[in-house]
Amino acid sequence: MMQTFLNTANLSRSTAEVEYHPLLPFLPQGVKVLFLGSFPPQRKRWSMDFFYPNFINDHWRIMGLLFFGDKNHFVDVEAKGFKRDMIVDFLQEKGIGYYDTAEAVKRLKENASDKFLEVVEYTDINALLDCIPVCKVVVTTGEKATENIVTQLSLSDFPSVGAHLPLREGVELYRLPSSSRAYPLSLEKKAEAYRSMFECAGIL
Repeated sequence: MMQTFLNTANLSRSTAEVEYHPLLPFLPQGVKVLFLGSFPPQRKRWSMDFFYPNFINDHWRIMGLLFFGDKNHFVDVEAKGFKRDMIVDFLQEKGIGYYDTAEAVKRLKENASDKFLEVVEYTDINALLDCIPVCKVVVTTGEKATENIVTQLSLSDFPSVGAHLPLREGVELYRLPSSSRAYPLSLEKKAEAYRSMFECAGIL
């Protein structure tokens, strides 16, 4: 049976104003790279119960292109969704984890834009990293997620897109191009930015 990653306890806590994170952290054994986004989009935009569920977000196309030379490797074209079982198996094999930088938010507008998210409760980043001691790289792919980490951990610098800086001892924070189609960069160029990070992490 397919493992579920829905956080049903938090689903029941969500109110009309405050939304609690609907997913549990995905932390397979031996996580080397941890992706931290801002917060999942509204449920109506999901095509699967997992991270980056919006079908028009290109995260899983970037991963398919990068690791398999095929942007549709993880895409279920007919269903207009993603192949979650295949994604999970791949991530477990490679040691790639996922979660977000906010545990609870308020949406200031009815859309998926990060700039209209008000953080009510931050994710405890240090506690999360304590659970995955071999993780050497934390990745953000958007300004809001990066801002959340910088704010919570009181970092002195704010990395530009494509740059990285020390997050804590032994862990680097990489800021990569957003996988949103609103970000003005081709899929191929985004994949190359991801490639450099994965090479440094020893996954590619």
